Amino acid sequence: MKNSVTVYTTMLCPVCHMVKDFLKSSDIPFKEVNVDIHPIAMLKLIGKTKRLTVPQTYINGKWISGFDPVRMLTAISVESEI
Repeated sequence: MKNSVTVYTTMLCPVCHMVKDFLKSSDIPFKEVNVDIHPIAMLKLIGKTKRLTVPQTYINGKWISGFDPVRMLTAISVESEI
């Protein structure tokens, strides 16, 4: 099964850039949702994660807050093993 990765970001968030750079350098395709441009997405994100911060990364049904490459790779590799 193909990995599903979505990263919720803002324009001025340096940690968001770190997450995107990490995923790009790891050749992991992802969808970016910029909540500065899509405020409704931010409201939905808060409802799902109960957090007011970005980046929030949704990988194969798991939420990862901030920049945590180990958890990101674990979420991707667990899905790849199935």
